[in-house]
Amino acid sequence: MTVPLGGIPLADHAAVYATLDRAGFTDVWSSEVAGADAFTPLALAAAWQPRLRLGTAITPVFTRGPGLLAMSAAALAEAAPGRFSLGIGASSPVLVRDWNAVRFDEPFRRTRDVLRFLRAALRGETVDEVYETFTVRRFTLERPPAVPPPVLLAALRPGMLRLAGAEADGVILNWLSADDVPRALAELGERRPGFEVAARIFVCPTEDATYARALGRRLITSYLTVPAYAEFHRWLGRDEALAPMWEAWAAGDRRGASAAVPDDVVDALVLHGSPERCRAQVRRYADAGVDVPIFALLPTPEVTAGGASALTTLIAQLGTDPVGASA
Repeated sequence: MTVPLGGIPLADHAAVYATLDRAGFTDVWSSEVAGADAFTPLALAAAWQPRLRLGTAITPVFTRGPGLLAMSAAALAEAAPGRFSLGIGASSPVLVRDWNAVRFDEPFRRTRDVLRFLRAALRGETVDEVYETFTVRRFTLERPPAVPPPVLLAALRPGMLRLAGAEADGVILNWLSADDVPRALAELGERRPGFEVAARIFVCPTEDATYARALGRRLITSYLTVPAYAEFHRWLGRDEALAPMWEAWAAGDRRGASAAVPDDVVDALVLHGSPERCRAQVRRYADAGVDVPIFALLPTPEVTAGGASALTTLIAQLGTDPVGASA
């Protein structure tokens, strides 16, 4: 499950993590956009639920210096030995440049260089290296983790997918359908033992299709107009289906862009229906080759009306052990 959940203060997430654990969820993965940072929700989970596995999906490679990123990852790996995976990625110009005042230059090379730095630093090595996009002089972690965390790479198109397959411990996919997974995995090449495939999957567990599609259209319009995601979906073959959205967006017609997203695209990228139907749709990702399907739970009318008790029930229904979760 993606954490933290919206509308619930971090201080109240002890009950959320306990509910997820009882419901059969094995992992909690954080994101980092403009809400909580990637590490704080996982640090709380490490303390409150020692059985849960933890991961970042993702931490941007631009918004922290290489040394600070290594320190943050090492600290969480020390707090939860053997249970933490570090997911990194390029992020986007809006988040990096517009919100964090950092230049968004050469994202592929920067991501590659940070990946190489982290793999060395987290093993406790002294890094004294001139990379193509930055230089690190004599950096050594004072507290290298006893169990270095796997480093997973967020990847969309072939170049980054091939980098993940060649140098990372896993790959993180995002904004793709279950039917798209084989095409992405084909670019990884031969995978090493232990290589993991994670995917964030947007899930809106409601049978109000009108509501779910309206929410899905807003999300798709916000994300898939970002150049990297637009090129990703062109590569996946959605050029014709999404061209009207991109044209309206480029013309400044935000409402028209949202209305132009076809139902079948929404249904493929934002899963909705009963909790049981959503679980079945998520299983299709696993069947296609995803090792770690990560729910990104979207708000539903039922949870908005029912509050915390409705959310607890929903998590139980989405989990693998709904009877035990509700006990």
